[in-house]
Amino acid sequence: MAKVAIIGSGMGGLTAGNLLAKKGHDVTIFESHFMPGGYTAGFWRKGFYFESGTLSFESSSTMFKAMEQIGIKDKVTFIRHKARWISDDYDECIESYADFKKMLYNAYPDEKENLNRCFKKIDAMYKPIHATGRIPSADVCTGFSEKLDATVKSLWHGLREIKAALPYINMTTSEFLQQFFEKGSGVYNALYKCGYPEMSAGILGGAMNTLFEDYWTVKEGMQAWADALADNFQNLGGTLLMKAPVDMILTKDRKAIGVASKGRLHTADYVVSASDYKRTFLELLDDKTLIPDEMLARIEQSPVSEGIFTVYLGLDMSNAELRKRMKMHSLVLCNEEKNTDVNNADDRRYFEKAGFMAHSPSMENQNLSPEGKSSLMLQLMTNSGWMNNWGNGNRQEYRNLKESAKRALIIKIAKVIPDLESRIVFEEAATPLTYERYTGNSNGASSAWSWNPRKKFFKSPVSTNIETPVKNLYMGSCWATQIGGVPGALAAGYACAKKIK
Repeated sequence: MAKVAIIGSGMGGLTAGNLLAKKGHDVTIFESHFMPGGYTAGFWRKGFYFESGTLSFESSSTMFKAMEQIGIKDKVTFIRHKARWISDDYDECIESYADFKKMLYNAYPDEKENLNRCFKKIDAMYKPIHATGRIPSADVCTGFSEKLDATVKSLWHGLREIKAALPYINMTTSEFLQQFFEKGSGVYNALYKCGYPEMSAGILGGAMNTLFEDYWTVKEGMQAWADALADNFQNLGGTLLMKAPVDMILTKDRKAIGVASKGRLHTADYVVSASDYKRTFLELLDDKTLIPDEMLARIEQSPVSEGIFTVYLGLDMSNAELRKRMKMHSLVLCNEEKNTDVNNADDRRYFEKAGFMAHSPSMENQNLSPEGKSSLMLQLMTNSGWMNNWGNGNRQEYRNLKESAKRALIIKIAKVIPDLESRIVFEEAATPLTYERYTGNSNGASSAWSWNPRKKFFKSPVSTNIETPVKNLYMGSCWATQIGGVPGALAAGYACAKKIK
């Protein structure tokens, strides 16, 4: 039996903790917050439940199988996350990839030939993934015989996908789309919204499959999922310490030997950092000379994914009334001015110009809001350094910028829900700095490292990299993969549990 210290109780830490505790190891999870979940946490305010940040996840076949193996699949209810897409040119409730394509063809008949050329290439990347019903890199929890069977069945599709995606792996989505459409046009914006800004065009097929065929959320709220995993971990004999930030990772003879938390030393045979990669090695590791200079420089310099800005609204409006206006529990508002650029940190009007998503946790579960009321979240990706890093430490300027961004989104969503402003009974907002403070993610990164193919930290966009230069120190969070996400965190948790015998 090994003694294992896990830093962080996000999806990666909870997955690793459950699997290791199930194997009989002595496992302690250290969580700096007062509740588990990390980016997949949620919170209550005045009777309203809100997701902290993460609204949904993909790779359902792998995720569901993992939850079944861990033993909590029946503790939460997974439901499809679908959205209504809105702009000046269209307003459609999208149920599938075919619906999305039909919407664009109907909205932009003059672009038919360009759409044909564009979708010919995207379809070639999409169809192999859709045919197998899974993303191979996320297939971490199947047994050998199942994996072999799946590999044989999907080999041909996998080869087709690689062949189709290879020419675009190092091309950004904007570069890809500008081959067919004017940058900033309505059709360009709709396609650009199907993933992270400037992500690799080679994963457009996977992004389309995720967004329109395999996107899921939790009916009871993401926090219920984290709580179920945390409860199961403790029932297996694991120790979950809340409000217990790790101050240092301890090493001896180039090997991790434990952690220090709140001035107390905790010895361990293995340490799993289910947290931010940069913070792990630049702040927590007690001896940075254990990291090669070249790697240390890459850790310092490699950019992370965009942050998010979220507005939380409690409404004096029933869920039935809100549904009449929204039609679906999520909206994607695609109207965007042509010169809008998430990478322009100096654009004071960014929040007035950008499109965003609206999501109501209570619409699918009335228990997540007070009787007769409903909840609504407004969320968009933003530059973590917007307006001199949100005021450069000036608290009043920070509050002013936060308020102006919040008001800009409320004004825009009020065009879809005309009487919304008069029905708000609770409002708050979170900036990338908020997310950095509560999750520890550098710059409030929403999904680990940058998705830009020219700014990657790991060579492969799909590999899981838990090994570190420090013996018995492993990465067990979404940061062990290039583009992160909930499946990335799960994959890292599984890999750590497999590594620790």
